[in-house]
This record gives sequence, C-alpha cells and structure tokens, in this order.
Amino acid sequence: MYVIVTVMRQDFDQPPGRLLGPLFQPPRDPAPFALRPEESRGRFHAETESATRTCFQRDRDRIIHSTAFRRLKHKTQVFVQYEGDHYRTRLTHSLEVAQIARSLARVLALDEDLAETVALAHDLGHTPFGHAGEDALNAATASIGGFDHNAHALRLVTKLEHRYAAFDGLNLTWETLEGLVKHNGPLTPPYAGPIASFDRRWPLDLSTWPGLEAQVAALADDIAYVNHDIDDGLRAGLFGVDELAEAPLAGAHTKAVTARFGELDLGRFTGEMVRTLMSSLVEDLLAETGRRIAQAGPKSAAEVRGQGRGLAAFSPAMEGCVRALKDFLFVRMYRHPRVMATMNRAKDVVSELFEALSRDPGLLPPDWARQCGAPGDAVTGGVVRDYIAGMTDSFALAEHARVFHREIALSAP
Repeated sequence: MYVIVTVMRQDFDQPPGRLLGPLFQPPRDPAPFALRPEESRGRFHAETESATRTCFQRDRDRIIHSTAFRRLKHKTQVFVQYEGDHYRTRLTHSLEVAQIARSLARVLALDEDLAETVALAHDLGHTPFGHAGEDALNAATASIGGFDHNAHALRLVTKLEHRYAAFDGLNLTWETLEGLVKHNGPLTPPYAGPIASFDRRWPLDLSTWPGLEAQVAALADDIAYVNHDIDDGLRAGLFGVDELAEAPLAGAHTKAVTARFGELDLGRFTGEMVRTLMSSLVEDLLAETGRRIAQAGPKSAAEVRGQGRGLAAFSPAMEGCVRALKDFLFVRMYRHPRVMATMNRAKDVVSELFEALSRDPGLLPPDWARQCGAPGDAVTGGVVRDYIAGMTDSFALAEHARVFHREIALSAP
C-alpha cells in the first residue's frame, strides 16, 4: 500500500524543535506495482549476485564508481564549470535528481534504489558544454547517424566503460537499462543507433512505458532543474527577484516569501522560495500519480508498462504551469546573451575538434586511434564521436588547444 505524503512544516513563531502536523511514516511493504529486485530479468552477462546488496543497489554502486559518472563533475549544466564554484554541474544536478526521485519512490512504495539508480544515470551520456555541445556534435555527425545523449548513455554502460575483465560496460540489470533508455516514455520507431543495436541483442520493450521508478526519476529531473536553474539564474544576475515575481508559477512563491519575510539577502530568499516551489511540485505530482494509480489499479509492474500512458505525472494545471515556467527560463536564462555567447564558442570547440580528429585520427590517443578506419570514414567518425562525447569541458578546451595550438576563451570579453 502506498501513502500520499502529509507535509511536515515548522512554524517559525513556535519554540525551537516543535513540528506542526503529523510526521510522514513511510510504507513498510512495497506496492504491488513496484519493481522487485528478486523478479529482475537479470543481466546480459550472467553474474553471481551480491550477498549484501540487491541487484538494483549494485547497479547504483556501479554507476557511482564509473568513470562516466565522475566526469559529470566537470560537465556543463547551464554555466561552464569555471564560471563559478556554486553553479550546478551535471554531477550536482544528478545528485539532486536522485534525492528527489528517492523521496518520491519512498512515498509511493516503489523500489527506492532503482529510482535513485535511473536518476544518477540519466545524464551520463551528455557531451561537454551541455546541450550546446550535444547540438554541435549531432550536427557534425549527421552523416553517420548524429548524436543523442540517451543513446550514448546506453553505449557507455554497455560498451565504453572498461572496469571488468569478463565484459565491456557495467553489465547493469535489464530494469536499469530500460529506465535509462525510456525514462521519458516509449520510443518511436524506427529505432536506430546504439539503442537499436542493443535492442536486437536484448530487447528492452522500447514501445512501452517503463516502470514507475523510471517515470518518477524523469519527473524528478524536471523538479530539480527548474528549481536549481532559478537559483543559478538569480545568482548569476541573469534576472532579478522583481522579474521572478512576474514569472509563471514561481511568481506566486516569490511574492509569498517577500510578504512573509520582507527583503532578504539573495541566498535566504532563494532558499525559501525554492523550498516552497519544490514542495508544491512534489505534492502535486504525488496527488496526481496517486489518483492515476487508483484509477488504473495496476497489480504488477507489467500492468504499469501496459497502461499506454504514464502513471506518474503532474496534474494538467500544474503541467501547464511548469511548461510556462520553462518558457520563462528559456528566454531569461538559456537564451540570455551572456549564456549564448559562451555556448556559441563551445559549439565551435566541438565542431572544430570533430573535423580535425576525423581528418587526422593520428591526433587521437593511441588506444583510440587503433579503433579508427580511414581518415574521414564512418568508422573513424564513430570513434571520434565517442571520444568527444566523453570529454569534460576542461578536457575539450585542452584538446582544442593541443590540436590547434591556440587557446580559446569561452567567456565573453
């Protein structure tokens, strides 16, 4: 039986330590529609499972210890890493998503470990320089199939990570791979690239929705990034509190914090506003998901996959508000001239590196160069694509300087 959260709040006018409202008690037993480790479809390569961890806990640990996960520390979320120590990177973003996903899964009596695992892995395939880097690499590789970060994440965990003697990749469970590939919903045929290739070896049921754990992780991503991007945008001065007060959804929370506390320093204001905005999103998500579950009545994870629609969701009203807030951030932040100037330079770094390394694979490290075909052919292009996709922001700049014998500054002068 799952339980919808009862919000716990602290009244600032009460003595320290006094909590108002009932404390939330997490359910003891998993819901019938939760994914269960003992019912996993297993791993592509047979392994003896751990005596101390479930298979999903083991997947989580393999992701945390992977090279690809560590590299997220130096990959752009919105701001290039060296622009400030407090801005989110892909790593800190992934940790925030994992925290929210785990909390949501606990309330819904899902498998918390699997939800956390999918959340931690969801951005593994990102290029340096965020979506700008992905756009540039996709354009540069259009003739050989392009680039998609979800497809590359699957390639990383099934091929490119080299930690084990017996196999390539991390040998994750079927359920984790399903969540990694389909957390945003079913894929539309025709399937191509790494996803199609792997699906032929071990079908991932690409046309169905994933389990609720992956669905929850995807929505935790939305909750995390709209909140932390507001924090980062205010900190960077891309918009002010007065502008945020007129923004969809966040505006009401901004005005409420100002009315209650008056003028606050930016750190305190952001903390208060984000926590109330995040709580409203979480509460709405849990209420709507609970309503959909009650209506559908799934008795197994298989019945969740067979619904033909996602069961984890915001209410229609909240979904519209979130979309409008994303539009506000798109204009005020993601397309702000300061951000665009940096990202346009970053695109040039990726494009120029791909062209130069494809034309002369001898510029690659020896172990990468040995995998190449002839200069400029599809095999070489695929190797170079993988090489660039794995770069951090700082390494991409260093490689560009090495290849072109000149430094490039991303920040606007």
